[in-house]
Amino acid sequence: MKEIPFTLPPSIPGSSSAASNRHGYASLHGNLVEDAGSNGSGSEPSTPVATDFPGAYSLGTINPELYRDTDEDDNFSSYPEGHIGRLWFALEYEKESEKLVITLIKAKNLPSRILGSTNGCDPYVRLYLMPDERRYLQSKQKRKTCNPKFDESFVFQVSMRSFEERNLKLSIYDVDRHKKHNVIGHVLYTLRDLDLAKTSRNIFKRDLEKEVNEQFLTDTGEISLALSYNSDVERLTVTVLEAKVLQSEANIALDSYVKVLLNYQNKPQKTKKTSIVKKTSEPIYNESFTFKLESDKIGAANVLVMVMRHETAPKPDKVVGRAVLGSFMFARGKELEHWNEMLSNQKEQVKHTHSLTT
Repeated sequence: MKEIPFTLPPSIPGSSSAASNRHGYASLHGNLVEDAGSNGSGSEPSTPVATDFPGAYSLGTINPELYRDTDEDDNFSSYPEGHIGRLWFALEYEKESEKLVITLIKAKNLPSRILGSTNGCDPYVRLYLMPDERRYLQSKQKRKTCNPKFDESFVFQVSMRSFEERNLKLSIYDVDRHKKHNVIGHVLYTLRDLDLAKTSRNIFKRDLEKEVNEQFLTDTGEISLALSYNSDVERLTVTVLEAKVLQSEANIALDSYVKVLLNYQNKPQKTKKTSIVKKTSEPIYNESFTFKLESDKIGAANVLVMVMRHETAPKPDKVVGRAVLGSFMFARGKELEHWNEMLSNQKEQVKHTHSLTT
């Protein structure tokens, strides 16, 4: 495994290295926090609190010479009108240990709170491993600069089984004079686009977007599901009913099946799949799957439903679209409503239709 040189910051007073080792992570100057919810004002939602986020931690400060890129001549003339910032970062996936290493390198042209000044910004970055939007890692805050250099690395534990189903979201915040934490913009990177065969580091630069959901997530059809939960026997039942308007290459009718994954704390626990339905863009599956799920774990669980296009060997099967159902930690919109309705109507089958996204 390739070693990444880094510099450890000073010890945190009162911290226990033994406790960090016992949990399998160390929270150095990259804070590990949980977002307790947003008040909708664009400011800090609420006071973050430390939380157990298995396999996620900060590596500390990286030697900036390791990530000296070819864009040092990047200047303001290359930024389009209305530009809100550009972020440089590097990604590397260590297959043996199933660790995703993210290095924040720098950002440029962040908006200044002071007109005509380049030091009216106090930025920091939050790192999310989607679809989990409640927990995140956080960089050190930089003071009085619109062109910060971060030079920090972080680690998320991501299994090979779930790697292609995850997205990395990088959000830059600015802390104003009133201590409010205002969102500047986001970068969303789909991990399935990462070249795992590349031996050198993958360095990217991306312009920040105010909203990122529609940039990468496009509708590819819809799927009808029924959920049921019985707390007496601690059993979750997922029924895959049918799919409609499945998108395929060249509008050719496809052979498809559905994979249903139960995740706990973003780690796959059980995977089940339907039979293959051939040559149709509107397949009917009508198959039910049961999962053992304890009542005290349901808040940290989610169900990932993926419609798969079946290919002829040796070509691998491909994801047509997906939907994630779970609590507020993992889901939004109709997927969250479906989950909550299931919990409010236990032992009943609750049916909904969901848009599939890529």
